[in-house]
Amino acid sequence: MRLQLSEPGLPQLALRLQAPASSNGDAAALGDVVYVHGGTFGADLSVFYRFDGRSWADALNEIGLNVWGFDFAGYGESDRYPKDARQPAGRMSDVVEQLHRVLVAVRQRNGDRPVSLVAHSWGASVAARYAGMHPRDVKALAVFAPIVSRPPGAIPAQTAHQPAVYPVSLWAQYRRFVEDIPRGQPQVLDEAHFQEWGAAYLATDPRCGARMPPSVVTPFGPVADIGALWSGQPLYDPSAVTAPTLVIRGAWDSLCTRSGPRSVLCR
Repeated sequence: MRLQLSEPGLPQLALRLQAPASSNGDAAALGDVVYVHGGTFGADLSVFYRFDGRSWADALNEIGLNVWGFDFAGYGESDRYPKDARQPAGRMSDVVEQLHRVLVAVRQRNGDRPVSLVAHSWGASVAARYAGMHPRDVKALAVFAPIVSRPPGAIPAQTAHQPAVYPVSLWAQYRRFVEDIPRGQPQVLDEAHFQEWGAAYLATDPRCGARMPPSVVTPFGPVADIGALWSGQPLYDPSAVTAPTLVIRGAWDSLCTRSGPRSVLCR
């Protein structure tokens, strides 16, 4: 099931439900998972994307969970930001309100049950802030490869002009997928899978071919948020998160360091 969340004066957001075959999204399901995507692509290219005919959402459905995924403004099937805005589009303060709209829509359709949030990368910071602000909405929180704050001065604060949006090429995505793989280790995502996924990624921007190299226009807000976190600016209060929280870090992850999640997300 696909929905478009529309409110006057606000960007239209794309929301999708994939329910277990036996539940059709009703209260018979064991619970609801809402996936919060990262900074460069939306839900259709992550939790719902099928490699060799199987997605993460399929696996969650098999254990009886409804899976909800959505696109923040600027991604996938949601409305785009104007390119001439003077500030980075999609900053934390804006997208937390978008996540709230999504959670309201989900709870209107699931019998007003609290949900579990599963969030990736920059989206983990958004989910943590939301969980602290709206504890009654969040049953549990799971974050993987979270971007968390670092001590002040660890990285200089960004002072140069920051655009509203910026292009992200397929090559840039490929580098992100492989840059932390140690020398001599096989790729986690093989070339055939990446070519297939890459075609779907470029298709999310109808004008991608007008740029060289082909690229997808992406909100700059997540980049600005990460810069703020890494220069010591707290964008959320970890102590406000009362839901049971699972933090997942890959052994090779250079952005989510060993000390970061434990010191910032764990109370």
